[in-house]
Amino acid sequence: MKQKNVVFILTDDQRFDTIECVNNPEIITPNLNSLVEQGSYCSNAYIMGGTSAAVCMPSRAMVHSGKTLFHLQDAGETIPPDHTLMGEQFRAAGYSTYGIGKWHNGVESFERSFTGGDKIFFGGMDDHWNVPVCSYHPKGEFPAPQMHQWDGGTGEVVQIPKIYDEIEPGHHSTDMFSEAATEFLRSRGGGDEKPFLLYVAYMAPHDPRTMPKKYLEMYDPEKITLPKNFMPRHPFDNGEMDVRDEKLAGYPREGAEIKKHIAEYYAMITHLDDMIGSIVQEVEKAGLQDETIIVVAGDNGLALGSHGLMGKQNMYDHSLHVPLLFVGPGIVANQKVDEFCTLNDIFPTLCDLTGTTIPESVDGESLASLLTDATVTRASQERDKLLFAYRDIQRAVLDKSGNKLIVYFNEDGSQKREQLFNVHEDPLELEDLIEVESAGKMTEHLRRSMKELMSSMDDPMLRYM
Repeated sequence: MKQKNVVFILTDDQRFDTIECVNNPEIITPNLNSLVEQGSYCSNAYIMGGTSAAVCMPSRAMVHSGKTLFHLQDAGETIPPDHTLMGEQFRAAGYSTYGIGKWHNGVESFERSFTGGDKIFFGGMDDHWNVPVCSYHPKGEFPAPQMHQWDGGTGEVVQIPKIYDEIEPGHHSTDMFSEAATEFLRSRGGGDEKPFLLYVAYMAPHDPRTMPKKYLEMYDPEKITLPKNFMPRHPFDNGEMDVRDEKLAGYPREGAEIKKHIAEYYAMITHLDDMIGSIVQEVEKAGLQDETIIVVAGDNGLALGSHGLMGKQNMYDHSLHVPLLFVGPGIVANQKVDEFCTLNDIFPTLCDLTGTTIPESVDGESLASLLTDATVTRASQERDKLLFAYRDIQRAVLDKSGNKLIVYFNEDGSQKREQLFNVHEDPLELEDLIEVESAGKMTEHLRRSMKELMSSMDDPMLRYM
């Protein structure tokens, strides 16, 4: 029997509450809606956090290596040879592996992963267009993205000359990556060809938030609902109040400005949704839908005015909680998987779903049984709770009952303060229970849980607990 193909789509800064049919009637996502109906949506998917302000770098390293945060090298900027990569493992299993879009983890690790690639962006973030048009970034702050090709046969990464169309009609990074993906899929078509792993990593909806005009016109900022946990300022210094993301809006945060940011963010996601639809349509045109697994995930969330913050450098749900869905042969349709999962589970899950051996270096756990059998629930006690981290200044633990403890550290490692929430009863994390007398036992229990997880995952901040 032929091994299943994989199309893995990763978005940049897409928070969990951005799919219309799941949790947000204000956003327009017909293609994501369709994929949710066709497959299994993981409602409790999280990132572990980041040891760098550029959270997407360690996040993507965890996706491709299956490692947990404190087992990465250089915050994921490079991936050592003994950390087997997803593409590398699929190559060894006989797959053609093709990479498109953003790669934030070093050229060498890309070369190990893929037999070919196009429109590759090696870096963190540049402008989506050849001409910066973002209203809140000075013209020229972000250069046009430098795109590359990868010919695994010659072993060379080749830069593509920057010859792009003008803004109208424009050639946006989302369009470029999607066109490269559909072109790859057109070259397929069944037969005796090798199975393939197609990886498409978008730069959107990361700022600068620009998109073709028609998508922006779908959203009127005045009609956008301001988040109920919107605040003019964060209540206290969380240790990272001046990182670049927090400079995207002024202090105090103004409701009108935040609504404009959200409108632009939604417009970028609707643009993404359109292009994701074009990839899915091409899979169907090639007659590959019955032998192809499609995965869509976000690399981290974003605050966008919630709690008075703009970025992802925090331990709140809006920045840790991400979309994750699987569609394809053998995967239960229209299913919501509520068990805890993290992005480093994607690698072993795809291995199981395709009959590929899971490398010993992988820390993540396969979700395959949850996706293919609606009666299965996770038996592992380890997933009764999750550990989150941001640099050496924030830690959090979340248990299955929704209890969440956040610990903030000073630069010398001393604890600055704590917060306690129950995200089941208070999903917006507005009611801090840390001073409630009856919550004392729960706080102590969560501190112990945090220490246990920090120890098991080799967190260097354990010595300060």
